[in-house]
Amino acid sequence: MDHSPKKITFGTVTRNTLSKQVEENITQLLISGQMKPGDKLPTEMELMEILNVSRPVLREALSSLESLGIITRKTREGTFFNNKVSSHPFSVMLALASDNLQAMIEARMALELGLITIAAEKICDEDLERLKQTIDVIESSKDNNYWEADLEFHRIIALSANNPVVEGLIDSLIVTLIKTNSIVKVRERERTLNHHIAIYNALAKRDPFEAFHQMFLHLDYVRQKVLKTDRSD
Repeated sequence: MDHSPKKITFGTVTRNTLSKQVEENITQLLISGQMKPGDKLPTEMELMEILNVSRPVLREALSSLESLGIITRKTREGTFFNNKVSSHPFSVMLALASDNLQAMIEARMALELGLITIAAEKICDEDLERLKQTIDVIESSKDNNYWEADLEFHRIIALSANNPVVEGLIDSLIVTLIKTNSIVKVRERERTLNHHIAIYNALAKRDPFEAFHQMFLHLDYVRQKVLKTDRSD
């Protein structure tokens, strides 16, 4: 593999949150195709000069990118983009937007609304039975602690799309589900139950239009509830 330096260009760092902007600029090298997974980044001194930032700012950004699995820093060898980053571009962008709750919820809606229309045409009887089991768990819960069954309901639908191209996005979907679940303080079991039953019925009929409609109603309800909770904190 060719590790020789390449001529690259960055956007200008203008925001107050410099380390975050540095993260985005470095990630953009992958997104724009200027660099590829496995490529070696410029040295710290070169990056500091190109980006016009201090060493602490740069190192904070690099540490964050390393924790996200985007880069690997090797002693005496340098910093490299990980080889597997290209298979999870959505995960990378989702992680970088983790402080933007509305964007995360909208990303979840985009994913689930697309996946459920595919799932409606492909879902098998076994998966429908598994969905029914999660609904039963929610219905029988006594303390409103049903979030694991809720999570499983959405995961089963996503996997039922049975599409290897979008399969890598499901982990990202789970991240958004866990994030929104951590914010909700008051649960409305009956409404969740009714939404899930309506979604299940649409899938059982193999009706992608009705499945899309019912999932939209559910996710819009979640969106309004989460954003209202977040603003009240």
